[in-house]
Amino acid sequence: MARPLDRTIAPLTEAEKAHWPQGVVVQMEKAHADERGEIQPLVDLPMKSCVLIHSRAGTVRANHYHKTDWHFCYVLSGRIEYWHRPVGNKDKPRKVVIKEGQTFFTPPMVEHAMVFPVDTSFLTLGRNSRAQEVYEADVVRVPNIVPRPGATRSTA
Repeated sequence: MARPLDRTIAPLTEAEKAHWPQGVVVQMEKAHADERGEIQPLVDLPMKSCVLIHSRAGTVRANHYHKTDWHFCYVLSGRIEYWHRPVGNKDKPRKVVIKEGQTFFTPPMVEHAMVFPVDTSFLTLGRNSRAQEVYEADVVRVPNIVPRPGATRSTA
């Protein structure tokens, strides 16, 4: 018999925050390799969701922030222009280009958007359930934060 899904949103703790990466791009652990192949660790934190997202070239996702949710995204193929800034900050958002094989992290309370210059597939590993009612209770949509075409402000 299947267990019911846990659709609660737990409060954030300082102990949880202590395990978050310090920057956007995550330095991955070395893969374990032997004659059978390799195992690449991606995330080793408690989480409640993993989704596979396919995005078409020229599209934008997000333009929101999460109150308590965080997510790691691992790019399987393609490329993402990730735009971000702290909630309430009116400065231009910063852009980080995420390439195939890279992981990046979005903590709570960070406005973010993803632009897909090419067809892209990525995994999103999240703290909270992706059940629609849980997701909607935690997400806050914001006006488009992606600057006009040609903006170049970048961070690594």
